[in-house]
Amino acid sequence: MNMISRRKFMAVAGAAAAVSVLAACGGSSSSTSSSTASSAASSASSAASSEAAAEGTAVSYVALCCDTGTIDDESFNQACWTAVQNYMGDNCQYYIPEADASDEDRETMIRQAVNDGADTVVCVGYLYGASLAWAAEQYPDTRFIAVDVTQADIGTDAIPTNCYCITFKEEQAGYLAGYAIAKDGYTHLGFLGGMAVPAVIRYGYGFVQGVDAAAQETGNAVDINYFYGGQFYGDANITSRMEGWYTSGTEVVFACGGGIYTSALEAAIKSNGYIIGVDVDQNYIGANGVADGTYEYNPFITSAMKQLTTAVEDALGDIDSGEWGTIAATNGNFGLQEGDYVGLPTAEGSWNFRTFTVEEYEAVKEKIASGEIVVDNSSEDSVKPTTSELVTVNYVQ
Repeated sequence: MNMISRRKFMAVAGAAAAVSVLAACGGSSSSTSSSTASSAASSASSAASSEAAAEGTAVSYVALCCDTGTIDDESFNQACWTAVQNYMGDNCQYYIPEADASDEDRETMIRQAVNDGADTVVCVGYLYGASLAWAAEQYPDTRFIAVDVTQADIGTDAIPTNCYCITFKEEQAGYLAGYAIAKDGYTHLGFLGGMAVPAVIRYGYGFVQGVDAAAQETGNAVDINYFYGGQFYGDANITSRMEGWYTSGTEVVFACGGGIYTSALEAAIKSNGYIIGVDVDQNYIGANGVADGTYEYNPFITSAMKQLTTAVEDALGDIDSGEWGTIAATNGNFGLQEGDYVGLPTAEGSWNFRTFTVEEYEAVKEKIASGEIVVDNSSEDSVKPTTSELVTVNYVQ
């Protein structure tokens, strides 16, 4: 598909994908497989795979190997799946690992994807690192797009020649969310992380830095409860903990980790509290809840976003335009210096701050983009951000 035909396709496929994220293609768990494509189409894809990879140009069939969680997590997996759907229409498939999937389980999913005819496999999450080291060698004619995966995760001396890594500067998005919420006058905050993986750690690390910067400007003392749930989904135990936070005075929780936001959301609406979404603009979740009568107000103030869909679509487009050789064996690390790859949603319906303005947001965003503000990007959980005496962080075990 050339770039002109891609633009024409996107106008149709993008609208179709908006109707249902699960409509266009099939999906599999780590233990089952059900392709929506006919066996004839699958065979054709398999035959085309080798030729496409050798030429390094056309994309004919894409597999998405997901992170733990669900395909409709309204966050990380769903954003990447939307990109694949938008670009490929029916010529795609997803695979979901079990919650306790091992490296061998991920290798099995990749093997299944290649056997099903994928010439390009998108792997989501740093846990695919070791499996990618194996897969890149095992399937030299298959292209791998690795989202939130680095060379260190893969563990090889260099990024394999048939692999392209995509990472983001989540610390910048976290900083913007923390700065905005503290400038808006909120002083009792929470950070609910999923698993303490590098991307989630960077979100939280940046969040604390942004809160601290705003606190120094306003002079307000701010406290932050900080906790990792150890999973990417909500449950009764996490909901109970969040209820404790809100009833003890927490005003806003940054829920960062796939479907774990459901626990923060459930607790928030019981106490008229608020939430910050992650990865994508999650305002619509709250808006839908208001529309269907689940609750009377939108608990989502904003979302710390990274443009997952854009980055994955761009990579597929680069392959189609003959640029695979340019991006293969590299790590695209996207933030504000590279464009609007991270940030907060500014659409009127998604901007639910009390006094903090879009103009103020754009000003601090520009300072990060220009390098005037440098956000530390540690992804080691043992390293905590330094704060002024105005900010107290309670790291909950």
